[in-house]
Amino acid sequence: MAAEKIRIIMHVDIDSFYPSVEMRENPSLKGLPVIVGADPKGGKGRGVVVSCSYEARKFGVHSGQPISRAYRLCPDAVYLRPNFSLYGKASSSIMRLLRSFVDKFEQVSIDEAFLDVTNKVVDYEEARALALQIKEELLKKEGFTCSIGIAPNKSTAKIASDFKKPDGLTVVKPDHVKEFLAPLPVSAITGVGKKTAYFLRSIGVETIGQLQNVPGKDLVKYFGKGGVWLWSVAHGQERIEVREREMMKSLSAEHTFDYDIDDHAKVLATMEVLAEELHKRVVSANLLFKTVGIKVRFRHFETSTRENSLPNYTDEKEILLQEAKSLFREFEQDDRKIRLIGLRVSNMKKVGVGKTGLEVWLRG
Repeated sequence: MAAEKIRIIMHVDIDSFYPSVEMRENPSLKGLPVIVGADPKGGKGRGVVVSCSYEARKFGVHSGQPISRAYRLCPDAVYLRPNFSLYGKASSSIMRLLRSFVDKFEQVSIDEAFLDVTNKVVDYEEARALALQIKEELLKKEGFTCSIGIAPNKSTAKIASDFKKPDGLTVVKPDHVKEFLAPLPVSAITGVGKKTAYFLRSIGVETIGQLQNVPGKDLVKYFGKGGVWLWSVAHGQERIEVREREMMKSLSAEHTFDYDIDDHAKVLATMEVLAEELHKRVVSANLLFKTVGIKVRFRHFETSTRENSLPNYTDEKEILLQEAKSLFREFEQDDRKIRLIGLRVSNMKKVGVGKTGLEVWLRG
């Protein structure tokens, strides 16, 4: 009986994707701290950093940070509002290029993908050579650098791609997986957030190596079925397949006001801007939607959502805006001040195909 072939998985992550797209469009931005997100308004803006260049990260700026904090850290940065239509088109082109290298491909976000190269290469040295080829092609044809991790499974490959950035390449062979993972913090594992990390720290576990020493039965006691997954990741034994995902279920756009408002005319005007942005993203992704929803967040973070399904699929901006405004009428007599307004489309499908069309991820 022939021995099972060793799996070889790549995780490809485009370096600081949104700022990199902006730099490709405007080369004069190269080398500058670029922050994509909300308008800082001289340090008084609301909202967050969506993404930033590595030059901005040197000042302590990072994704998800309040834009006011980012401005205090780096007031001289170039601040740009997100251009999701532009990012979507760049992502589609990148993913087509990556797909051309393999049979088994999985896009996991607008700028990340897994490639199963088990049947494309003989060993990990060939996999390294293929990765270098991918990096060269991506830079030459699309103008982007990327970081690639290579390992026997998806979770380790993902961690490896984060190990050296930007423009990194990290290869973790099967017999070195546990050794590679051991010194890293448990937060390096995708899915281990602040709460999980805090709990693990409370029981004396801060590194993956320390996690490897926790009996599996204890992890199941702490986390239920999630403990089985955590044990398998820590020990390099996760075996989730690389496969195409179903189509994205929804797209949304939101705006946080500079101050809480009760001016409903301003809210409706903002909804028009959001509808324009959301419509561009829908069209650029070649999608249709059947359900429209809104989100209204009030002063004390009380949040209400409403949605309505249409009789037919559409990509019409006017229909999107009309439905959103109709849903908002329920709140017109509400005297609470509004902090945030959001629009959402869901129940989606590709133009010209059924509901099983391939996914186009647009994170923003």
